Amino acid sequence: MSYTPVAADVAKLRNQTGAGMMDCKKALVEAEGDFEKAVDILRKKGQKVAANRADRESTEGAVIARVNEDNTLGAIISLNCETDFVAKNEAFIELAYELAEMAIFAATKEELLATDFHGITVAEKLVEQTGVIGEKIEIGSFERIQGDFLGAYIHAGNKIAAITSLSAKVDGADEAAKAVSMQVAAMNPIALDENAVSQETIDRELEIERHKLTEEGKPANIIDNILKGKMQRFYKDNTLVHQDFIKDGSISVADYVKSVNGDLKVTGFVRVSL
Repeated sequence: MSYTPVAADVAKLRNQTGAGMMDCKKALVEAEGDFEKAVDILRKKGQKVAANRADRESTEGAVIARVNEDNTLGAIISLNCETDFVAKNEAFIELAYELAEMAIFAATKEELLATDFHGITVAEKLVEQTGVIGEKIEIGSFERIQGDFLGAYIHAGNKIAAITSLSAKVDGADEAAKAVSMQVAAMNPIALDENAVSQETIDRELEIERHKLTEEGKPANIIDNILKGKMQRFYKDNTLVHQDFIKDGSISVADYVKSVNGDLKVTGFVRVSL
């Protein structure tokens, strides 16, 4: 006698897996009512879908930043999908938040993927969701940061997020860290300060500016002095602490942080965008 699943079992399976009603019903029929077996059937379907979609681009998604309770560890991940429609789905965003919370305590993306997620690994959950949603779902970017005091900012739409590290936990640090993280999200600095800019980047900028000055006919004996000024401008525009503060262009980011507390400094940042 063939098994016919009752509506309550179908609904229960759908709630647990997120799969469609018909897929859940078929899985229960195939499993002859064995709930755990039906879950495995759906996951296997997800694995097949994931394999079929391995060459698909997952360029949409949600970028989420989270910090731990004492503001000393933080992580940003991008949970990627294929369409903006899925990226705006409430369940998808909730999953991204949950994974970002887990990422705080994972040293690498590989460690995060191997982490337990309600009885399966994160990697297996992503395969499962690929089957449920019908789009390639994967963790794209993974950034982690540690510091004396961290603050996070997620831009509206979940496409950009940043975390900033400050040198101490002081009055006003929470607001300051969020404000500087907003700066990082908006202005996309290449480094914390001039000392953190790679020599490769410096050499490239010098070469470009030297070529332009030579083409303009500037005398060789003054080019080096002009280049010093050009590089100072480059550092001001592109390094976080020297950038004009977006909420008050009359001061730098470093000056803003110092205004919160005379000894406070920005010590690091991470940023992820889609």
